[in-house]
Amino acid sequence: MINQHVSRRPASVSRESRRRFLKQLAMGLASGCVLAACAPLLNASVPEEVGVKMPTGAPEDVPAREDSSGWQPPEPRTGDLPAGAGAIDVWGVGTLLFDTSGITSVRPDIFRSGHFSLFDALMQLDRQGDVTLDYHFDETMDTHVIDALNGKSDWWYRAHYAAGWPEPNAFRMDMYPYKNRMWIQLIQGEEEWRARVHRTFRQEVARWNREGQRAIIPDFTIRTPIETWTFKDVEATAHNARSDVLQPGVATALDALISLTERGDLPGLGLTWYESIGAADPVDSYWVEELGASVASGGCGFVYETGPRGFVGFSGSHIHIPADVRVIRSPEYALWFWICL
Repeated sequence: MINQHVSRRPASVSRESRRRFLKQLAMGLASGCVLAACAPLLNASVPEEVGVKMPTGAPEDVPAREDSSGWQPPEPRTGDLPAGAGAIDVWGVGTLLFDTSGITSVRPDIFRSGHFSLFDALMQLDRQGDVTLDYHFDETMDTHVIDALNGKSDWWYRAHYAAGWPEPNAFRMDMYPYKNRMWIQLIQGEEEWRARVHRTFRQEVARWNREGQRAIIPDFTIRTPIETWTFKDVEATAHNARSDVLQPGVATALDALISLTERGDLPGLGLTWYESIGAADPVDSYWVEELGASVASGGCGFVYETGPRGFVGFSGSHIHIPADVRVIRSPEYALWFWICL
């Protein structure tokens, strides 16, 4: 059955049976789940439900909004600021410590004062004299590029938040938010990988510019145990739910879901704020725990991925940056799906 929703960008919706979805799940989809994405399914602190009342005490640049669907956007929250010492493991050099205090981001268009990216952390090592970093900003990719580190080229990075583990990623280093207690590694000899990633960055920025620098996702899919929605050309409008970390107007992966809900194309979206989840501390993010008629329970819930199709799944697009701080431009696709541990 296909429905056409009346909105500024019509969205087509397809549905599939619970039986077919569970069969796909049994064939191995669940095996890729890791702690950072499945955190709300694990031993969590008592959460506070949100999305059911108008926000109060919101910052000036985060006005309360009400949409025609009756759904309320999440209340802006404040997570921990970076503090103390961080560390970066640099291949061929060792583990180097950096002072998080006073770091100013080279992406003031993305990050609020006090917050910064993994690239900013690397720049701090250069300022401390621990490494020599050569870099430039490439407008066609909308990111900073490492030209050389200690005179050597072909660098990429891996990272994860507390209680996670390393994973391939195809995400801009200067948009990856730093958190306390995270792990960062600079790896060398990744020339082919980096070239492929850079091609997708250029393609994404070209789409973003064609759309007037609006965050348009060409292919957007949501799979629940009950049904599947497939949307085309979804615009993610910034809702500033994480105005503590990101600048006003910066669109995130979560904003796409909120935008669909506001337009009435997605019937039901429930968010829960977690400060910590077991050994994952800090978390300080909203997690999606309800989509449509499906609500996370026990060992089952929602995870997501977004990015270039050339790095689908755990080859680079499925990385564990919480959706409310994962900055997007115009990723090729987005997928939310149900998983059981």
